[in-house]
Amino acid sequence: MSQPVATAPETASPRRIAALALPALVVLAAEPLYVLVDTAVVGHLGRVPLAALAVGGTVLTLIAWLGTVVAYGTTGRSARRFGAGDRAAAVAEGTQASWLALGVGVSVAVGMQIGGGALARTLAGADGDVADAAAQWLRVAALGAPGLLLAAAGNGWLRGIQDTRRPLWFVLGPNLLSALLCPLLVYPAGLGLVGSAVANAVAQTISGALFVGALVAERVSLRPHPRMIAQQLVLSRDLLIRGLAFQASFLSATAVAARFGAAAVGAHQIALQLWFFTALVLDALAIAAQALVGAALGAGDAAGARGLARRIGVLGGVCGVAFAVLIAAGAGVVPGWFSSDPEVRDQAMVAWPWFVAMQPLAGVVFALDGVLIGAGDVRYLRNLTIVAALGGFLPAIWLAYGLDLGLGGIWAGLTLFVVLRLVALLLRLRSGGWAVVGAVRA
Repeated sequence: MSQPVATAPETASPRRIAALALPALVVLAAEPLYVLVDTAVVGHLGRVPLAALAVGGTVLTLIAWLGTVVAYGTTGRSARRFGAGDRAAAVAEGTQASWLALGVGVSVAVGMQIGGGALARTLAGADGDVADAAAQWLRVAALGAPGLLLAAAGNGWLRGIQDTRRPLWFVLGPNLLSALLCPLLVYPAGLGLVGSAVANAVAQTISGALFVGALVAERVSLRPHPRMIAQQLVLSRDLLIRGLAFQASFLSATAVAARFGAAAVGAHQIALQLWFFTALVLDALAIAAQALVGAALGAGDAAGARGLARRIGVLGGVCGVAFAVLIAAGAGVVPGWFSSDPEVRDQAMVAWPWFVAMQPLAGVVFALDGVLIGAGDVRYLRNLTIVAALGGFLPAIWLAYGLDLGLGGIWAGLTLFVVLRLVALLLRLRSGGWAVVGAVRA
């Protein structure tokens, strides 16, 4: 009979958390760091290209969130099987998730060739120059969607078997290559904004191919199993709905910012990409939580999972405070790295106080999200996100538009979104109802 892969003390130890979180930190930071480089390169082309990148980049973020759904769902299921001592079954979850990712990625790439223009016009509002440039960028960048989603599935099963070292190289290498290609294609090659999209698609495609190679090296069956894929679709529905609630909120925020003018939406792009960067870096703890909590519950160790949840939550808050200090110190300096337009920089400073204030709260929220995802308690997360989005974030940002509150109103709405989620997550953690041991939860 297979034995659990980890004991309770090892599972909850700071060393074990760090061993999973630190490599995951680099993986999570690589993509947003590339986006920040991309934003800085494109920002110096002018206000319209930067605004177009804001619109197109928001849509690409939606595609990345689809990848997050695949990765997070795969991590929890693989980790439970790995914790129960069945590595082959854990990897098999990754095989089927990869088929699912490939199908969704190809569909997205084709869909953006057909509907990318209409979507860009909807988000850009009345500014036809921004809409046209955004559509052109989006059609090229979307060609990397299959690779992006295959990489997400690969991250999911490798995290589930507690291997965060290979993803480190599979993500970091292509993104470093793309960061070098981006300025070369934009400026010396004369491709302008399109050069940014080409560099993005190249990185995603190479990364996806590397993760597929890792799956092949496991020497498991690569045949698709429609029944298991269907189960993964059903079991991922709550994460998908949760992700759609997030994206509806962020797409609405970009649409409202665009209606305040090109300078406002350009500044929103700068602040939002910095927000995504800090969120994903703080998510390194959540990745460790997913793998360790799933393994602990799969091994029948509910007490170890609860202890790990408390520790992860505290660490998330500490990291959030550290980010708040760094971001506050960069006020008035960092926006200038991304745009030479004084109006864009002034608009960025409107959002900055809210950006700083929410960091400690967000650190706890992201950490506890990882705990509940690892436990398979995604239905609660789904309901929480919908309530916080529909009852807090969306009303706040459209009220900001109606009352002409500008970026300050939009970012106040984002802060409210974080506060509502924090309160509900702490209540759930205290109840203990999430810590169910045994087989993969449906």
